[in-house]
Amino acid sequence: MTCAGCARTVERVLRQVPGVENAAVDFDLGLAVVNGAATPPALIAAVEAAGFGASEV
Repeated sequence: MTCAGCARTVERVLRQVPGVENAAVDFDLGLAVVNGAATPPALIAAVEAAGFGASEV
């Protein structure tokens, strides 16, 4: 992510993944916190499909 707009995009993408109850992205830290039943591979795939890199912490 290179800007706050990117963070909002990633947050929106994560919230669209089935099983996600809530997602919050911190641009400064480069982290997303996701609550719900979605699996890490599904979340990573969604973020990567949107053109961003992602990995599980």
